[in-house]
Amino acid sequence: MLAVSYAKINLFLEVLSELPEHYHEVNTVFCGIDLFDSIKYSLTKSRRIILWSSIAELNGEDNLIYKVASYLKERYKVSSGVEIHLTKRIPIASGLGGGSSNAANAIVMLDRLWQLNLSQKERHEIAARFGSDINFFLEGGTALGENRGERISPWDDILLENILLVNPGLKISAGTAYGAVEIPVPGEAKLFDPQDPIATMFNRLEPKVRSMYPMVDDLLIALAEFGARRSMLSGSGPSCFGIFDSEEALKKCQSHFHELGFFTHNARTLSRREYQKCFPS
Repeated sequence: MLAVSYAKINLFLEVLSELPEHYHEVNTVFCGIDLFDSIKYSLTKSRRIILWSSIAELNGEDNLIYKVASYLKERYKVSSGVEIHLTKRIPIASGLGGGSSNAANAIVMLDRLWQLNLSQKERHEIAARFGSDINFFLEGGTALGENRGERISPWDDILLENILLVNPGLKISAGTAYGAVEIPVPGEAKLFDPQDPIATMFNRLEPKVRSMYPMVDDLLIALAEFGARRSMLSGSGPSCFGIFDSEEALKKCQSHFHELGFFTHNARTLSRREYQKCFPS
């Protein structure tokens, strides 16, 4: 079975409070986008789980795909094995949710391959064990994420085009970004308006990340100078995105970042119906 594993951007991310175990309470708006990894699943007679990736450092047992597969195999006493081939296109540790998306994809596809017959509620319970963003990728489209991000409420699609993703190749851990955030006092938290998404885009993590990582600050300034209507950090970064009025303006900006050697992608958001096609039946 061959599946695609889509990335996401956060159109909005407000941090409301600290939670136990170094987590934070957030109010965030996820949108699935058309950048994706490819994952091939093959049943084997061996009882082993074998994971191959186009990026060697992802081949180990620390990969979320492997962790999910191991958990499902042990919990549901699965006798057959599986060989999984991952072709990465989403930059690693980029704020675009590649690892979380891969994990959600593995939950759904292994459920089908191993005929576990999990309910969507059970899938969500499993996803929440392994991370805060994984639950969104079980739904896709546009959704509100609450608590630490794992409580998902699907929204009407927010469809946007001419989104330039730029990743400068930095490594910024979520722990670093959240550890530096200044939590707003009650009554001063920002709000998102789905009827006016571009005007109300916001990321509470962005100011501190920009101050700690000047390259991110320079990147966001350049997006604005090349004509992006709005530009913002996605998640905890380092990926940023700008929304342009035209593909022509976007391509001029994209050429600039290509010359700098940065990863770029001309993206659009996906409807929930489009997104769900990533899980072939």
